[in-house]
Amino acid sequence: MKRNFSLWLGLLAFAVVPVLAQAPAAPTAPTAPTGKIHGHVTNPSGANQGSGSVSLSTDDGHTSKFTFPVNANGDYTGEAAPGTYMLIFRQADTPPDKMVDSLPNIKIVVGQDLNQDDDMSRQEFIDKLPPEAKKQAEEMRKHNAEALKANAVIKSLNSDLKTAVQDVHDADGARAAAQQQLGATATKAALDAKEAEIKTAKYTEIETLMTKDTGAKPDASVLWAQLGQAQIGLKKYDVAETSYKKALDLETASKKPNPAVQGLANAGLGEIYARSGKVPEANAAYDAAAKADPPKAGFYLRNEAVIFFQMNNADAQVAAANEGVKADPNQPVLYYIIGQGLVQKATIDNKTQRILLPPGCAEAYQKYLELAPTGPYAADAKGILDQAGQKVSSSYKSGKK
Repeated sequence: MKRNFSLWLGLLAFAVVPVLAQAPAAPTAPTAPTGKIHGHVTNPSGANQGSGSVSLSTDDGHTSKFTFPVNANGDYTGEAAPGTYMLIFRQADTPPDKMVDSLPNIKIVVGQDLNQDDDMSRQEFIDKLPPEAKKQAEEMRKHNAEALKANAVIKSLNSDLKTAVQDVHDADGARAAAQQQLGATATKAALDAKEAEIKTAKYTEIETLMTKDTGAKPDASVLWAQLGQAQIGLKKYDVAETSYKKALDLETASKKPNPAVQGLANAGLGEIYARSGKVPEANAAYDAAAKADPPKAGFYLRNEAVIFFQMNNADAQVAAANEGVKADPNQPVLYYIIGQGLVQKATIDNKTQRILLPPGCAEAYQKYLELAPTGPYAADAKGILDQAGQKVSSSYKSGKK
């Protein structure tokens, strides 16, 4: 792109009317009352002209009274003595006896700041170009227009993704929001209904945005992954599975796979399978998520254990929680989930009427209490240990999957 700009500017420098062969005067520092001038320079392709200089001349460009550099954004600014000038644009390599563009009757007034742009994409300027330079400018104009359109789409997609991320965060905090809205006297049924209402609104917004965006840019895996996340939130498991698989197909074909997207999509599939009772498939999907995005392995495996716990699948929740402990042994909830899964196999001692906990159960509760002595499940864990005649200690070894 830069080589092309250089080429057409070189052509333009010899395409316009030459001036007398005199070097431009050095910038003159105003000593009398002045006015200001500023503006923007656009090249024939319609893009910012990120170099060169703007000069003010009173003799048709033969000499320059005031010269101002054009910055990388195509902007210039400066001060000049009051008067009527010709504005001259030159590139750094424009010969001193030539100019790239000129604008007549530029009036500087004391105490005023004149906004004077130089738009070299105007038809009057384009018509003066040599055929090859004109063709090149038109091609670059078309390319820039396409790039601007693509950038506008990307900007919109990024804005929607930002909204989606916030919506997921809000959905996660729906219970707290419901409590805040309804107050301390609200019933559980009212809280449940309000929480569901908030989640549905948030996930519906995400689904609407991502459905639109996957249509606009179907090759963006992150959009499909976010769409799947919204569809899971709305319990649309079949279409969510399709969305996640689309995201993973795009990731497989990508030259630069995104671990976060792969992790999210695989974990999403894992949740779908876990809630559908497909334990081996869920395990495989969550393992794939942990492998794809190792820094979040503990997070994915914890969620797997939590979902199996919600589904009351004791064996699966214990196995998943043990895998989670291997990835991150400092998550208290995993030990509680292990204990809750194992306690379902407890029996009663007919003589003492105490519950007999299966191997590993008491240890799991003990570890939970060690890590979260005042956690939300501490009273429950202590109650079960008390019924089993167990004293709180801190010795635990995780089981195997």
